[in-house]
Amino acid sequence: MTGLFITFEGGDGAGKSSVLREVGRRLKEEGYPVLETREPGGIEIAEKIRHVILEPSHTAMDGRTEALLYAAARRQHLVEKVIPALEKGMIVLCDRFIDSSLAYQGYARGLGMDDVYRINEFAIEDQMPDLTLFFDITPEEGLARIEANKGREQNRLDLEKIDFHEKVYEAYKKLVECYDRIQVIDARPSIETVSASAYAAITPHLPSDTPGML
Repeated sequence: MTGLFITFEGGDGAGKSSVLREVGRRLKEEGYPVLETREPGGIEIAEKIRHVILEPSHTAMDGRTEALLYAAARRQHLVEKVIPALEKGMIVLCDRFIDSSLAYQGYARGLGMDDVYRINEFAIEDQMPDLTLFFDITPEEGLARIEANKGREQNRLDLEKIDFHEKVYEAYKKLVECYDRIQVIDARPSIETVSASAYAAITPHLPSDTPGML
């Protein structure tokens, strides 16, 4: 059995994490076996790497170091959690994956998307998402949401200047043009509306047989 690997991508403040939880809840209600997870993190080792990467005081971190740490966390998360779930026939909903590295480190950090892709190609081998949802919102709107949501986790990337986030947004637009697996979701409306749009995008990819029997 082979499951379904769906990744949720977007700039900071796009609301993808909240949408992922809502989509996961709805899929479970429909009877599908679902695993919700995130990057960097999802397992103990990767969560520790996440802390190193996103700790606000780690401002001296080199861009290449950052890219390599993301790839390392991704590898461990993939082999320890994602692939086993897919082999069980589960629907895996993952908050960020390789496209985040291409956008943030490859393009916004100026390391080169091709070079960062090669690092991650080594890390993930052939395991790419079946479907990627890009939650489209301008950096200004996304950062305004973060500012308004004082309970949200504040990390080192949130402290970057607006031009960094604009480059991230530009990179995602380029990725949308390059990969057919990426579908654009308007992230500006209410969480209910965005979640409905995300679920509708996922529906055609769901198995046609009985839920729970992927």
